[in-house]
Amino acid sequence: MNQQRELSHPAAIAIVSLIFFAWGGMTSLNDVLIPHLKAVFSMNYAQTMLIQFTFFGAYFLMSLPSGAVVSRLGYKPSIVIGLLTAAVGALLFYPAAKLPSYGVFLTALFVLASGITLLQVAANPYISLLGSPAASHSRLNLAQALNSLGTTVFPFFIGPLILSGVVLGADQLAAMSPTAAAAYRAEQAQSVQLPYLLLAGGLVLMALLVFALRIPALREATDAADGRHHTYRETLRHPHLRWGVLAIFLYVGAEVSIGSFLINYMADPRIGGLSEATASRYLVYYWGGAMVGRFIGAALMTVVDARKLLALFAVVAAVLLATTMASKGSVAMWSVLAIGLFNSIMFPTIFTSAIEGMGPMTGKASSLLVMAIVGGALIPMAQGALADHIGIQAAFAIPLACYAYIAWYGLRGSRIGVRHASTDGAAQAPVRVMH
Repeated sequence: MNQQRELSHPAAIAIVSLIFFAWGGMTSLNDVLIPHLKAVFSMNYAQTMLIQFTFFGAYFLMSLPSGAVVSRLGYKPSIVIGLLTAAVGALLFYPAAKLPSYGVFLTALFVLASGITLLQVAANPYISLLGSPAASHSRLNLAQALNSLGTTVFPFFIGPLILSGVVLGADQLAAMSPTAAAAYRAEQAQSVQLPYLLLAGGLVLMALLVFALRIPALREATDAADGRHHTYRETLRHPHLRWGVLAIFLYVGAEVSIGSFLINYMADPRIGGLSEATASRYLVYYWGGAMVGRFIGAALMTVVDARKLLALFAVVAAVLLATTMASKGSVAMWSVLAIGLFNSIMFPTIFTSAIEGMGPMTGKASSLLVMAIVGGALIPMAQGALADHIGIQAAFAIPLACYAYIAWYGLRGSRIGVRHASTDGAAQAPVRVMH
């Protein structure tokens, strides 16, 4: 038997939470890349949005393969592979900037996002399983709060390194000679090299740390636990997971939809009458509220049932949306901004509720839930189409319906029995990983 002592659960949670912080920060840098690469390659908005399409497309395309990796190899090896894959993606930003080539930038972003997808599939359930089942919701909420902290810190410190030069408009570029314009684009493109090289180095160091330290393997929550291969169809036979996949789809869609329309909504003379520049500063109340709410939620869940708290927060979010739809002025503006605070616990609480009791199928369940993040790409499109016909304010009916479903999921859809039937007719007990 290996005499090296396995890390305690709190120490392992601290290490994996650092990974949450890192991938949150890398995701938020997309908001910095969009205006930067738009200027470098003189693109329109549709071309520039390929950045987000590529990133979230990786979630959709790579979630199921990531689930297969976790099921076969386990959580610790999958986390190491995810970190190294993301590091390769970050390194590819160097040749992309050297050329410079938008296609290579998108390739680098896809590889980076594929690594983050594997981290999502592995780390989210790992945190929830690492310790007492009763505190799983609180642990994942705390880890997701650190993820939100990363989305705040990275753009603040790394963003200025990428956007260090003067961004010229299309008219200014057109007035330059071809040689000067090419030199400008090359200089601007290369400003991403150092930041992403530093990120690649940090990811490799974290991979080495996880590899070297003996964090708990939790093999009992993978296919290897019972020596058989579980299918996704079998996994989806568990109603609380099936409804949970839909809940993640609708939650991410609602959160992104509201955030996407906030600036235009607050600029409306009937709502805030703000300039777009001023309105953009108010976004911190929406996204920052989600970070603060996760810290609060992690504490509340030590004394309040997580599913009931999820339902309560969804009802409050729905009431706030109904308020903003029925009012004008500051009431309409602040009621929609306050939704961020109540969005806070939804993703981690839905996630932990959906994978509870999945045992060896936890890896595949996690990949299905991460795949459902594609709701952040599809639901905003639906709300946009509706807004073109009836206006932004009335179109908030779409996220309102999403929150109504999430409230139902918290109260009813997330319930599971003590035991689940497997495909061979035998009963399978939910996994419980104890201290």
